[in-house]
Amino acid sequence: MGFRRYSLPLLAACFLLACSPRSYVVSRMADAASSGGDVFARDDDPELVRDAVPFALKAMESLLSSKPDHKGLLAALCKGFTQYAVAFVRQDAEEARDPAVRREGMERARRLLLRARGYGMRGLSVGRDGFATALAEDPAGACARVGAEDVALLYWTGAAWSLAVSTSPDDPSLLADLPKIEALMRRALATDERYDDGAVHEFFVAFEGGRPEAMGGSVDRARRHMERAMALSGGRKVSPLVTFAETVSVRTQDRKGFLELLDRALAFDARSASPEHRMGNLVSQRRARWLKGRVDDLFLD
Repeated sequence: MGFRRYSLPLLAACFLLACSPRSYVVSRMADAASSGGDVFARDDDPELVRDAVPFALKAMESLLSSKPDHKGLLAALCKGFTQYAVAFVRQDAEEARDPAVRREGMERARRLLLRARGYGMRGLSVGRDGFATALAEDPAGACARVGAEDVALLYWTGAAWSLAVSTSPDDPSLLADLPKIEALMRRALATDERYDDGAVHEFFVAFEGGRPEAMGGSVDRARRHMERAMALSGGRKVSPLVTFAETVSVRTQDRKGFLELLDRALAFDARSASPEHRMGNLVSQRRARWLKGRVDDLFLD
């Protein structure tokens, strides 16, 4: 009975592989691979995802070698390498007690984030000849050429790039890229503020809140972005709370507010509520616990 149930689909798949042009088959595989991120997002086992993601990323890289201009794959690789680098590689490095292990882990995270940025820039350049050069010369003008269909590429390229900067604070060449990062994210915000339930607003929590006013930052703007991110997610994502605590609360030395935000994030039922953000919430709660453990190092009193 099991054979009869599956024989026709299997035969049809074999017929497709045998008779169709290879490029068509690869295109279908690329489409499927680049649209399968929800499987990881809904998982409740971070360690399982940690082990599985590298294989998925390498499989997509293999497909990309046959379809180098496939925007879906390029966007998925940019997003996937960014998430893996931050959720696992960089977090492990930051928690490491051995300074050598920490340095090695941070350098690996940096390399992965720059790889992600490379895929994002490739995706943004498809159909836009000279985009990288234009971005360097006129960031806002270059980004104005990008429409709503590529908001994921705008966001994840900017996210990968900004995280690479934060992971490499002593690299002046990356610090000089901040205007390009801001232009990518401003365009994403203007194009679709609702993307990924307010993810772009969360970026601006860190961007506005992590800089002193003398450098253009603003606690008030950071707070408004946090509130908007929470509203757009319907309170289903805890990462804006953790981001605000880590940037604004630490910079302003608001110990009480820091702990209140982290406790609020940790009180969320990440395994049962909001399954579409389950993995992201679990990862954010891990960071919240780590930050709470460092409270005496982060605050003077």
